[in-house]
Amino acid sequence: MSREAATDNAPAGEPLPGALPEELCAELIAFRRDLHMHPELGNQEFRTTAALKARLERAGLTPRVLSIGTGLICDITPGLTPWDGGQPLLALRADIDALPIPDVKTVPYRSTVPNRAHACGHDVHTTVVLGAGLLLAELAREGRLPRPVRLLFQPAEEALPGGATDVIGAGALDGVGRILAVHCDPRVDAGRIGLRTGAITSACDRLEVTLDGPGGHTARPHLTTDLVTAAARIVVDVPALLSRRVDTRAGLAVTWGRLDVGHACNVIPQHAELAGTVRCLDLDAWRGAPDMVHAAIDEVAALYGAKCQVTYVRGVPPVVNEPVSTQLLHDAMAARRGSHAVEGTEQSLGGEDFSWYLERVPGAMARLGVRPPGSTVRFDLHRGDFDVDEGSIRAGVELFTAAALLG
Repeated sequence: MSREAATDNAPAGEPLPGALPEELCAELIAFRRDLHMHPELGNQEFRTTAALKARLERAGLTPRVLSIGTGLICDITPGLTPWDGGQPLLALRADIDALPIPDVKTVPYRSTVPNRAHACGHDVHTTVVLGAGLLLAELAREGRLPRPVRLLFQPAEEALPGGATDVIGAGALDGVGRILAVHCDPRVDAGRIGLRTGAITSACDRLEVTLDGPGGHTARPHLTTDLVTAAARIVVDVPALLSRRVDTRAGLAVTWGRLDVGHACNVIPQHAELAGTVRCLDLDAWRGAPDMVHAAIDEVAALYGAKCQVTYVRGVPPVVNEPVSTQLLHDAMAARRGSHAVEGTEQSLGGEDFSWYLERVPGAMARLGVRPPGSTVRFDLHRGDFDVDEGSIRAGVELFTAAALLG
């Protein structure tokens, strides 16, 4: 679904129900801002869970807090009768956790919690699924909801291997036939979505390395193990080695985020630590990555006589969008805003634990545009100044309500 293939035709025929009224839109923006002011880290989202539960109950629904203590699920069925296990559920998933970084924006809804921020848009994802649920509940009362829907508010997406595994273990996918999600994208204008069939994100693992040696004086590095040089060579040489051992098209990349070695200019240290991520575009290459990365680190460390310990933490596989689900998202957005509101998107090197759901049921994730149309300013993800055009909330809500009506 490339941008070039999209047309500028407006939605044809009778408009779908489930458009977002102005009053509810204003409420949702206020709800998002409240979440933004009170961000909570993974598995600590108690306030967020309580706020969601209270609002869904006000709408006459029966949300259930997950057994892990945070996050919840809420079923919406035609006629608002208890789900009988017959027709498969369409799940709409949102992640609800924040990041451990300071919010540096100057806005009225800036985070009130030191070193905590919704810098990945999870407050928007949460608000979108909430808004869709409120509208779908109203349609269910009116007898206009054709299929049962499950709202799934997931904790701890940012913590590898992701809270999705706990949610699945708690039975949140029982009875689900398809699952959909959105993720904020500051490269796409608000009011639009980006779509891609197949892999839309990469695999992401965590890597930690410790090096040990006897230490010594910088005047006599030949009499000891130079851990500074060993650590530096691992940083440089391991990615280079892997680039010659894995098909380049697999996109296997080791990127270091932390290097801690030494305290004095004339002392060769006894201990060094490195940490980073391993990302991979290809599922098969990801499965073989731990052994390849471990071997490359061991080889470089051995050249300098360093004792090496590698901790390789499995993260998440790529999010692989299933074709029928991807087409459903395309058709839903086209029904609301015309096919010109859908653009193609690239596979990113970011990781997302939504992939674990797709290992079990078909589904797809859309990139939700959050950039102010016409803006040249980019508020990138995982930065303390990240913010969104709140018009994206309306677009996301109406995308999900349309998908529930069309699916």
